Amino acid sequence: MIKLVATDIDGTILIPEEEFTDSVKACVKKLCDCGIKVVLVTGRMKAAAKLIADELKLQTPIVSYQGGLVTEGNSILYERYLTTNQTERILDWAKQEKIHINLYNDDILYSESDCYEVQRYCARQHTEYKVSDFSSINKDKVNKILAIDYNNSDRIDKLEETLPAMFPDLYIVKSTPNFLEFSNKEASKYCAVKFLQKYWNLKDDEILTIGDQNNDIELLKAGGIKVAMGNATETLKSYSNYITDTVQNDGFVKAMEKFCGINS
Repeated sequence: MIKLVATDIDGTILIPEEEFTDSVKACVKKLCDCGIKVVLVTGRMKAAAKLIADELKLQTPIVSYQGGLVTEGNSILYERYLTTNQTERILDWAKQEKIHINLYNDDILYSESDCYEVQRYCARQHTEYKVSDFSSINKDKVNKILAIDYNNSDRIDKLEETLPAMFPDLYIVKSTPNFLEFSNKEASKYCAVKFLQKYWNLKDDEILTIGDQNNDIELLKAGGIKVAMGNATETLKSYSNYITDTVQNDGFVKAMEKFCGINS
């Protein structure tokens, strides 16, 4: 029996740049009414993830920053930051690479310029940001660093392949075709879900994990039932033991009907 559904947000339960479908909202409510814990597991910052949790009326912990932060209300259950040294090395690399950076410190998003990249990003996630020279801000609680290139997804692909050799002490993952994320080695969706598994004393086969992008590989690894969306990357599908329909066709709902006994 499934007791925990750990789900990605964008491309899994939320159609990009759209609102939640009524079917997804009703399905999440039914899961909760049945006593199944629904946990959002996302690369989004905590503030942005909480907006989604509130919209879905979830009372469960929120996993944000790819697993670097797990919160329950105002309490921090699990957190892993980048060190100052790691942060400075990434910033030096980004300056040489001439790639846009979002820096998240203590759940505040910083950008060095009020540019298209940060404006587009924050407009889509309904979040705020501060413009400041990175050298002038505290970097004691860096949740993650996000590199953005909206014009060249091939560049992001290549960087995901080559950078782990340059930064072997970091967790580096592509979260969308245009986003590359840097975080603590223990700031993964796998680590966060395994923390919650121990927190609630759950068995592997009581956990269903579901996602659509390569940053959900670690999420799927943590579940007994591993579901890939129909719109998932081919790489992610190879880690799944079930492929559902696309996000546009309520694939999440169909997976819940199959594995959790939730009827539409």
